[in-house]
Parts: sequence; C-alpha cells; structure tokens
Amino acid sequence: MTSTAQKALRAQGADGIGSPPSWQRRLRRFGYAPRPVPGLRERLVPPYTRPSGRMWTVLGVPPTAADVLVRLTAWGGPLLVALVAGVLRFWNLGRPHAVIFDETYYAKDAWALINQGYEGAWPKDVDKSILANPDAVTVPTDPGYVVHPPVGKWVIGLGEWIFDFTPFGWRFMVAVLGTLSVLMLCRIGRRLLRSTFLGCLAGALLAVDGLHFVMSRAALLDLVVMFFVLAAFGCLLVDRDRARARLAAALPVDPDGVLRPDVRIAETLGLGWRPWRIGAGVLLGLACATKWNGLYFLAAFGVMTVLWDVGARRTAGAFRPYGAVLTRDLLPAFVSTVPVAVVTYIASWSGWIFTGKGYFRDWATKDGKDSMWSWLFPDWWRSLWHYETQVYDFHIQLTSGHTYQSNPWSWMVLGRPVSYFYEDPAPGTAGCPADATEKCAREVLAIGTPLLWWAACFAVLYVLWRWLFRRDWRAGAIACAFAAGWVPWLHYEHRTIFLFYAVVFVPYLCLAVAMMAGAMLGPPGHDGSAERRRTLGAVGVGVLVLLIIWNFIYFWPLYTGQSIPMDEWRDRMWLDTWV
Repeated sequence: MTSTAQKALRAQGADGIGSPPSWQRRLRRFGYAPRPVPGLRERLVPPYTRPSGRMWTVLGVPPTAADVLVRLTAWGGPLLVALVAGVLRFWNLGRPHAVIFDETYYAKDAWALINQGYEGAWPKDVDKSILANPDAVTVPTDPGYVVHPPVGKWVIGLGEWIFDFTPFGWRFMVAVLGTLSVLMLCRIGRRLLRSTFLGCLAGALLAVDGLHFVMSRAALLDLVVMFFVLAAFGCLLVDRDRARARLAAALPVDPDGVLRPDVRIAETLGLGWRPWRIGAGVLLGLACATKWNGLYFLAAFGVMTVLWDVGARRTAGAFRPYGAVLTRDLLPAFVSTVPVAVVTYIASWSGWIFTGKGYFRDWATKDGKDSMWSWLFPDWWRSLWHYETQVYDFHIQLTSGHTYQSNPWSWMVLGRPVSYFYEDPAPGTAGCPADATEKCAREVLAIGTPLLWWAACFAVLYVLWRWLFRRDWRAGAIACAFAAGWVPWLHYEHRTIFLFYAVVFVPYLCLAVAMMAGAMLGPPGHDGSAERRRTLGAVGVGVLVLLIIWNFIYFWPLYTGQSIPMDEWRDRMWLDTWV
C-alpha cells in the first residue's frame, strides 16, 4: 500500500472504516466515551431510522405487522399529509371571485397562450368583463409585451383549458402544484433526514404555512418556480444516493463482510448514466423558463451536486477527491444540467418562435436586419436575444415604488406582507354579520404563518451551525437551497420586490425546522436518562407544532378572504407594518 493510501486510511480512522482515532481510544481509560462511528457502508448509504419497537409493543402490534406498517408509512404518511394539504387548498378555490393582485397579468396571458400560442395586448378594463362573462371576451391578436418567460403561464393556462377562463380555472393548476409540493417535501425530507416522521413533519409544516397556502390559491408564477426547484432538489438527492450506492457496490469486502475503502476504485470508478441529474437539469430549465430567479438555483445546485461527488469519493477512500471529480465527474455534471437547462428554456419559447406573431418576433427582419450577426444566427434567435435584453433592462430598472414592497432583510421576520385582495363590506353583505357595528374586513394577505417563520429563524441558525461546525451535509444542502432563494435578492434591494418572492425557499425553512425538531428529540436510547431526555424533546416538538397549527387556523380568515369584524381583523395585525 502506498504512503498516500495509508494517509487516506488514517484520515478515516485507524482501520479504514471510520473507527475513532488513537487519541480518543487513549482517553477511554479516563471515562471518555466517544460517539459511535458508523461503518463505511452506513456512511455511504445511511439507513433509514426505524420507529422504536417499544411503540409497537405499547400499541399491541405484532413484529411482523409492525414491519409491514413501517413500509406502508413510507408512502402512506406523505400521501395523508398531501391529502390534508389538498383539501385545504382546493376548498372554495374560486373565492374570492375576483382578479387578485398580479392575476391580472398571468391569467390573461395564460389564456392567450392556450388559444393562440403567444401573449396578447389586453385592454386595460377587461377584468370586469372576464368575471361577468368570459365567453364574450375575445383574445387580442396584437402581441403583448411581457417580462417573464412562458412556462408558468402555460401551467396556469392548462387549468383554464380544463375549467374555462374563470378564477377557479386559472388557480387550479397552481393549487395542484402546491399540493404536490407538500407530497414531494415529505418524501424529500424522508430521504434527506432518513426519517419518515421528520419528512412528514416538514411536509405538514409546509401544508400549514400561510404564504405557501395563499400562493397555492393564486395564479402567480412564484409557486410554479418553487415547485420545479423543489422537484430538482429531490432529483439530485436521488442521484446522490444512487451514485454513493454504486461506489459502495464497487468497493472490496474483507473476509468478515466489512466494506473497505479503496483508493484506486474511489478515484477511477466511473459513476455511469445518471438520469436523475438530467431530470434535475430539465426541471431547473423549467424553473428558469418561469422566472429568471431559477438561474440562481441552477448555479447553486450545480456546485452542490459536484461537492457531493467529492464527498462520496473521499468517503470511499480517494486521497485526491477533487482531482478525481475534476477528471471523472465535472464534465458530465455540467453537460447534464446547464446545457439541458438551456435547451429546455429555449424550447419553452416554441409558441413565440413558431407562430411568428409574438412581441419582438420580427425584430431581426426589421430593426435588426443590418446586424453583424445575421449571417451566423437565425432570425428567431436574434429576435429572442433582443427581447431578452429588453426584459433584463426592464427588471434592473424596476424601481418605481409600491405600497407593499419590502426589503429582503425583513422577509424572515415577515416585515411587510402583501395584500392581494381587500374589501370592507357593510353589515349584512358579503358575509359580514348583520349585527356588526361597523364595516367588516375581507382580505387575502400573502404572509407566512408567523410562528413557523419565527421558529425558522432559529432553525436556519441551527442548520448553519450544524453545517459549519459538524460538517453535516444535510444541513449544507438545506442552507444551499435557502441561500439560493434569498441571498440574490439582497443585491436588488433598490428594486421593487415583494415578500411573496420568498415562497421559493419556504420548503427549505420547513426542512430546517424539521431538522431542528430532530435535534430536539435526540437519538433513541435505552437508559433512563436518554428516555427522559427524548420525552422532554418530544413534548417540546409537540408544543411547537401545535402552536404553529393554531397560528395557521387563527390567520385562516386572512388567507381565504373571509369577512370578519373589523376588531378581529385589527387583532390579527400583530405588527404595524402589516397594515
């Protein structure tokens, strides 16, 4: 064995399978008890946490039946949580019967895309006509200037195609994606944290987050971005597990059945066809083709998945894991994400390209006909490039003030929510009690469940600590996704931006809270002190979750646009900046 290989083995432990270093073994004579270190196989492919056998004994479930239930809960638990989330999101989805906030842009653009393949220039006062009689409204053939790519509007338009040009129709597909995102987060949390309970807890927290709930019931683009990004995150997690399992399968096993690291295999083994990574590239391309902030996730996730490969090869015994990844994994990782995302993005403009009637579609043959690039690129490409540069200029210069704009530094504490809809019905009308002494308030307020978000502030700090000081890759993954959704907006503080942009990183706040809850619960133990500590942790987690659910119920009228007496509305304005 070469000296470099010996150093690599010593870095992992004296026997190469993760045993404690010699200094820890020497301290045992003084009563030091190091934490148990998992073997190499468990570090490459960690097992899932199984519920305590004591729980099944208390419930009177035989061991055989308990094994069946454990297998069923892997999907049964997430499906149950998603069912509850779906019922909440589809309840009275068509109410309020109004065009709320930016639905005035996306619902109409989606209808035009479904009917003619490109967005039209709608009259300014057409919303009332749409609500009164959508069948009498004609789709304008003149192209309209839009500042977001088309995928999110195609998604919204699919619901309109099924259920017509109505509030229920244009909100339907967003509610579907909102419900599916809860199911995905349960499964993603289970895979990330290796616990069905913690995965379902993360999904349940997402189900009762007010911002995610409101955005699931409005025809806006940001929840669509969140869905595609979350799905890409899940694909990369599956890819990580499969790549590490392939490494584990290739490593040698000693006569005792113990998996051993191998420098040569760890540094030279090709990880083969990785379709889940390609799927992530397609999904990130769809996210970018909904709103451009998907680009930040493409960059962040690309770096993250490469670092995961570095960690896998190091664990398997590579002495130079970065060099191995550079020669073996970097190019395939790039090709399967960035070019795939670019092709997906361009394909999303197919309606604009092939109809030949979209805004700026003929720019290359008119204003740009003398371009020096006309011999190299087709007309549609140059027209699209010009269109994109105009849209970019629009976005960076969008500094006009808005009543509900907010600074991204205030998002985590819910400094300034966005009112999508507000009416003050008189007593006896629109659900306002007839005996009310003053007008009622009827509002749809895009705000997260306060107790969940304020708990998430501590959870994010815990995740950062866990990543920086404990080198926990799971915490690093959550921090990476959260940072990709929040940090870029700090560069655009001068722009007109809103709290609801934060919906894209809400799933990772829920994962952070679930991970913090797992730390509060602590590992299972067999002695009395461990059981008492776990019982106290369970009580703490239970109280926190019940308070969050109560908080969601308390703000339910503000999420759904129900009429409530003005005094009750004022009671829910906990901060002056919420008014």
